[in-house]
Amino acid sequence: MDAKLNLTEINVSREILQDYEPAVHALDNLAMHNGNLERSFQDLWTEKNGQPLMQQGKSLWQVTLKVLRQELCGDDGFRGQLKDYTKNPGSASLLTGLIVSLVGLATANGLPIDPAIATVIVLYILKIGLNIFCEYTEPNVQTS
Repeated sequence: MDAKLNLTEINVSREILQDYEPAVHALDNLAMHNGNLERSFQDLWTEKNGQPLMQQGKSLWQVTLKVLRQELCGDDGFRGQLKDYTKNPGSASLLTGLIVSLVGLATANGLPIDPAIATVIVLYILKIGLNIFCEYTEPNVQTS
């Protein structure tokens, strides 16, 4: 699912997160890439971790989302934080808390995500919704 943020969404997020430097950096990057979340993710990843060695036809964005799905979709704490934010979408502390929570969950599971990268992922999840994210990234179950 190729989601983009429009200029208004970027500016609203920038206003909310203006005091959180990693998010400001991520939002500057998103603006540079015209709201393309996957392109910004790849750019920020390369900036932080260097060029990834990936198999032909695999997207680091899709692989990362698939790995995160295992943690986020079953985590009641993250789901609760997301719900709290959607009830109060102008809250900088709740949005920053979501980003920090994602960094913590990812790090605890061996996925090196810094706050700028986590910002892009959280904005993606907010854009499409957690239930859609969880359903969309669910592995195909083969029946025999």
